[in-house]
Amino acid sequence: MNYLKKIFVYAVPYKRYAFLNILFNILYALFGALSFVVLMPMLNILFGEDQKTIEKKPVLDGFKNIGEYFKDSLTYSVQNFAKDDQLKALTFVIILVIVVFLLKNIFNYLALYFGTFLRNGILKDLRDTLYTKTVNLPMSFFSEKRKGDLMARVSNDVNEVQNSFLSVLEIIVREPLSVIFSIVIMLTISAKLTLFVFVFIPTAGYIISVIAKRLRQQSADVQREQGTFLSILEETLNGLKIIKGFNAERLFNSKFTDSTRRYFNFSNKMMNRQNIATPLSEFLGIVTIAFLLWFGGRMVLIDKTLLASSFIAFMGLAYNILTPIKALSKANNNVKRGNAAAERVLEIIETISPIEDKANAMTKEGFNAAIEIKNVSFKYEDDLVLNNFSATLHKGKSIALVGQSGSGKSTIANLVTRFYDVNEGSINIDGEDIRDLSKSSLRSLIGLVTQDSILFNDTVKNNILLGKPNATDDDVLEALKVANAWEFVKDLPHGIDTNIGDGGGKLSGGQKQRLSIARAVLKNPPIMILDEATSALDTESERLVQVALENMMKNRTSLVIAHRLSTIQNADQIIVMQKGEIAEQGTHNELIAKNGVYKKLVEMQSFE
Repeated sequence: MNYLKKIFVYAVPYKRYAFLNILFNILYALFGALSFVVLMPMLNILFGEDQKTIEKKPVLDGFKNIGEYFKDSLTYSVQNFAKDDQLKALTFVIILVIVVFLLKNIFNYLALYFGTFLRNGILKDLRDTLYTKTVNLPMSFFSEKRKGDLMARVSNDVNEVQNSFLSVLEIIVREPLSVIFSIVIMLTISAKLTLFVFVFIPTAGYIISVIAKRLRQQSADVQREQGTFLSILEETLNGLKIIKGFNAERLFNSKFTDSTRRYFNFSNKMMNRQNIATPLSEFLGIVTIAFLLWFGGRMVLIDKTLLASSFIAFMGLAYNILTPIKALSKANNNVKRGNAAAERVLEIIETISPIEDKANAMTKEGFNAAIEIKNVSFKYEDDLVLNNFSATLHKGKSIALVGQSGSGKSTIANLVTRFYDVNEGSINIDGEDIRDLSKSSLRSLIGLVTQDSILFNDTVKNNILLGKPNATDDDVLEALKVANAWEFVKDLPHGIDTNIGDGGGKLSGGQKQRLSIARAVLKNPPIMILDEATSALDTESERLVQVALENMMKNRTSLVIAHRLSTIQNADQIIVMQKGEIAEQGTHNELIAKNGVYKKLVEMQSFE
C-alpha cells in the first residue's frame, strides 16, 4: 500500500464522490446483513415454529441487546399487522423481504455510481499529471528511458492503479462492514455457533494471504516486460523503412517474440497464482459451511437449543461472510498489482528535473545586445564534449559552427536553448545568465530549425501555428511564402488545411524542412538556431531551403550549425571546432587565407 497511499492525493478533488461511495457502501453492507434476518419470520411461519407473543412495542435497552430488540420489533410488527392470519403475516414478511433486497441493491448501485466518478477522475488527473511531467522532463531523461516503457506507464499502469482504487475502497469499507454486520447478527442468533465459525475463517484467510504474497513482484515483471515490447513496436514503426531495406525483419521479429514470450511466462505465473485464490477460498468456504451444518444441525435436531428458521438464517449470514472474504482476497490481489503499477507511475512523477526554473526566475521580453558563451565545459556522461568554449554572438549578426561529427556543434545549440545545463562556465543573454531566466521566457526568444523536420499528424496550418497559436491565416500564408513553401502548399488538396500524415509522411524531405522553417518564421523570434537544417536534403531541395533560410535570417541574430559549408559561407563569423574546442575562427575569406582546418573541410566538399 506504500505507493498507493501516495496516489490518494489525487482523490482529494473527488472527495465528495468518495464520501458518497463510503456512505452507500455502509448502507449496502447493513441491508445485506438485514436481508437474511427478515427471512426468519417467514421461515417461522412456514415451519410452524412457536413464537413468543410480543404484547408491547420493544424498547432498546443498551447496545448489547440490539439483536433481541431487532428480532422482537420484527415479530411485534408482523403480529400487530397480521393478528392471527398466517397468510396475511406471510404476505407482510414477503413484502418486507422484497423492500430490504430492493434497498440493498439500490445502495449497491449508488455506491458503484459514485465510485465510478471517483475512479475515472483519479485516472484522468493521474494521466494528465504523468503527461505534463513527461513533457517537462529534460532531454537527458529520455536518452535513458525507452519510449514504449513510458507509453506503458501512461496507459496500462495508470489503468492498473485506477482498478486497484475500487479494491482499496472494498478493503477499507464495504467488505469489512459486511462481515462485521453479519457477525453482530450471528452473535444474536447463536454466540456458540459464531465462535465455531471463527475457528475456520482466520485459517482460510492465512492460507490465501500466503498465496498472494508474491503477486506484487510478478505484476511488476509483467508491466516492465509490457513496456519492453511496446518500445520494440514503437522503434519498429519509426524505422520500418530501414528494417525492410536491410532485410532485418527476422531480427526484429526475434526481438519482439522474445519479449512477448517473457511476457507470456510472467503473465502465466502471475495469473495462475491469482486464479488459485478464488477456487481455494471457495473450497475452504464449503469446508467451513460443512462443519457448520454438522455442528448447527446437532443444535437443532439433538440439543434443541436453536430453531430451524434461525439456523437457516445463520447459514445465510455465514455465507454472507464468506462472499466478502473472497472479495477481500481478490481485492488484495488487485492492490498488490496496483501497488506495483503505482511504483512505476510515481517513478516518473517524482523524478526531480535538474533543469528547473529558480523560485525568482526572471522574465525577459526582448533581445538587445549579445549572447555570450563564457568558458563553457560540458559532458553528457564521462567525457567532455565541450572544453572551455567561449564565443560572443552580437545582435543582428550570425555565427556559424562547423566541424566534423562529434566536435560539439549541436551541443552548443542544446545548451543555448537550455535543453541541458552547462557543467562549468555560463551562457548569458544581454548579461543575464540563462539559468536565472524562466525556461519559457528564454525559449520565447529563440526559433529552432533542426536537421530532423519534426512535424505532427495534423494540418499544415496547425503545424505552423505551433510557432504562434493566435496567428491569422494571412500570417500563416506570409510565413509559408518567406519559407519558400507556398509553392507546394497551394497545390495540396485542401491547401493549408491538408493533413500531412504521421510525422509529415505525405511530404518530401525538402517540403517538410520548409514547413519547419515556416513555423520558425511565424514565431518571429529575435534569435534563430539552425541545427544542420539542410544536411539531409538533396541538391534541389537544399537550394530551395537555402533560399528560405536566407529570407528568414535577414536582420536576425543567427547561430548556424552545418555539415555543408555552402550554408554558412555568408556568416559574419565562422568557428571551426575540433573535439569540443575552437580550432579556428574568422570570416570565410580569412579562414581560407589561413590555409588550415577550414580550408581542408572546404576542399573535401568541393566548395567554391
